[in-house]
Amino acid sequence: MTFVRDNISRLAGYVPGEQPQGGKFIKLNTNENPYPPSVKVVEAIQVAAEKLVRYPDPVSTAFRLAAGEALDVDPDWIVSGNGSDDILTILTRSFVGQGDLIRLPNPSYILYRTLAEIQGADYQEVDFHDDWSLPESFSANDNRLKLVFLPNPNSPTGTVVSQTEILELADRLPCPILIDEAYVDFAEFNCIDLVKKNEKIMVSRTLSKSYGLAGLRFGFLVAQPTIIEQLLKVKDSYNCDALSIAGATAAISDQQWLQGNVAKIKATRQTLQEKLTQLGFDVIPSQANFVWCTHPTSEVKPIYEYLKENRILVRYMSYPNWKEGLRISVGTDDQINACLSLIQSKV
Repeated sequence: MTFVRDNISRLAGYVPGEQPQGGKFIKLNTNENPYPPSVKVVEAIQVAAEKLVRYPDPVSTAFRLAAGEALDVDPDWIVSGNGSDDILTILTRSFVGQGDLIRLPNPSYILYRTLAEIQGADYQEVDFHDDWSLPESFSANDNRLKLVFLPNPNSPTGTVVSQTEILELADRLPCPILIDEAYVDFAEFNCIDLVKKNEKIMVSRTLSKSYGLAGLRFGFLVAQPTIIEQLLKVKDSYNCDALSIAGATAAISDQQWLQGNVAKIKATRQTLQEKLTQLGFDVIPSQANFVWCTHPTSEVKPIYEYLKENRILVRYMSYPNWKEGLRISVGTDDQINACLSLIQSKV
């Protein structure tokens, strides 16, 4: 193809986790919530469906008000997106130009690389230390550095960087840092309050994981109003549709449902970690809704393939400078027991 930009022609493109189209699978590969969302979400969408002849609110006012109340944040500090991936795209388009630099940890979310390449920018991956802390070089100054991505909790490891370290990073960095909190509802702390302490700190969230709304596509960003004002210029005019705004507003308003759901997933996560350890895997304690495991003596790709043959999907991942591993999403107790039973028969 000769009509597109050269960097797009060279681009491999981001490959999402497998979504099987036929037959019954146990899906533990894309960190989806195994439980249905709050019933209030479905009710809100049904009401909104009666008004589809009108354009949606371009700034998702109802959601921003509800999210502001739930998170103790001024609604003017919030911008909504078509999933948190949309938020990542808006940020990259706003801050990063051709030839600029994006920094990210390794291993982490592969989409960050793709967003840099689409912009014609470069990306720099900085390896975590063996204890999953960040080296000092992660905050090194560079004239080309325009944006830093830090998933917290990280994927695929489920590990976290402390609030203190993030504040120190922001103080040293010459550019904004995005704390990607896609999995934070399963963690011990979050970084929303840090946004108020340093204008360079921004926090993104998604409703795909803890709220059980992966199919709805809704995410949001918390940042200081001077940044939000600029991002509103870049986002698509109606980037969130009426159904997603209604569903997301109902979801974030139902914090009681959220806490009950998170408690179930945390309990199953603990069981999964303990049983994988008993089966001989090296398991990193996770603060997300998945578990990352490696094996000290055996290759794990045959295990992934064996599970898939038996209609259980997990995510096999291999990163430069890191050992291959399996990322297993936390499903229901029955789903996890079925997965563990097959793994036990293979190792």
